[in-house]
Amino acid sequence: MDSIILRTAAKYLLPLLLLFSIFMLLRGHYLPGGGFVGGLLAALAFVLHSFAYGLKETRTFMRFHPGVLIPFGLVACLIAAMLPFFKGQPLMTGVWISQKVPVIGMVGSPLLFDIGVYLVVIGVALTVIFSIAEEM
Repeated sequence: MDSIILRTAAKYLLPLLLLFSIFMLLRGHYLPGGGFVGGLLAALAFVLHSFAYGLKETRTFMRFHPGVLIPFGLVACLIAAMLPFFKGQPLMTGVWISQKVPVIGMVGSPLLFDIGVYLVVIGVALTVIFSIAEEM
């Protein structure tokens, strides 16, 4: 698609959608949202960019294959799941840092798990969508 309106909108919407995806990620363990919804929003931002500028330019813009995010997300989830085990608690129990972090609030293993899900969802969604787009 070669539309100056779409290109201009995509240029401004990409950072806004990524910022909103991070907002959804951070509010996820207190309110609706989280890693899955945030990851889908981030993937949507890059899909919009690929509609406006083309798949080749979006891949160049990203600088790495989105599938690289999947193992990092899985490792983050594994660390979040195993962290309580090393403190003598059952797996997947929430472990929290004692002090609140400004703007974010309480930080603990659920946030790390959400970040892992966020990375996996971005990696899987973009890998699938970009693979389908290459075949067309």
